[in-house]
Amino acid sequence: MARLRDHQKALELRTQGMSYSQIRDILGVSKSTLSPWLKDYPLSKERIGELRDHNEKRIERFRQTMQKKRNDRVEGVYTVQKKKLLPLSKRELLIAGLMLYWGEGTKSGTSALLLANTDPAMIKFFMRWIDKSFGISKNMLRIRLHLYKDMLVKDQLRYWSRELKIPTSQFSSPYIKKTTSVRINHKGGFGHGTCNIGVNSVPLKEKVLMSIKAIADAYAIK
Repeated sequence: MARLRDHQKALELRTQGMSYSQIRDILGVSKSTLSPWLKDYPLSKERIGELRDHNEKRIERFRQTMQKKRNDRVEGVYTVQKKKLLPLSKRELLIAGLMLYWGEGTKSGTSALLLANTDPAMIKFFMRWIDKSFGISKNMLRIRLHLYKDMLVKDQLRYWSRELKIPTSQFSSPYIKKTTSVRINHKGGFGHGTCNIGVNSVPLKEKVLMSIKAIADAYAIK
């Protein structure tokens, strides 16, 4: 008797233009059961189009909802970690900069304390670190960009000058790579090239590298 009621209700819902999924959710009946009941009640092309459009909008709303939840969650983590970690003491800033240089800085082949990266935030941190830890102000720094041949050089010089608040007079002539956009990434994007920034000082470079070695030696697995 219950099955008959479900059958009748399914037909009623189908004539109202509902999809198999919608009817299944309402009645709790599987699609395999609905299929023979509704095989003679196809939906019109117009109705199928309406359901598809509705489904796409529902998926997009769901995606936006999930993205907002993720953003809220990450923002919460950011707030907690910011409160926990900042501000850095002078010693903490020194060590953080040493770790950055260990990973991204030039270790050999030149007397310059030199760091290269595509991320302006990392370059700015390096500038703050070298100033606060070693007294190297930004007017003492020299910069050279590594760009690609398809890029507008003047635009990138202005971009990095504006980001770092350093006049273009402190920039050396950029190194232009021959690589085409196809070789850079699958989207063919350039970004803003690579910024190489540093200062020529053998004593300073030795001090930084030996500080890194001291930490590495102390924490090496024996």
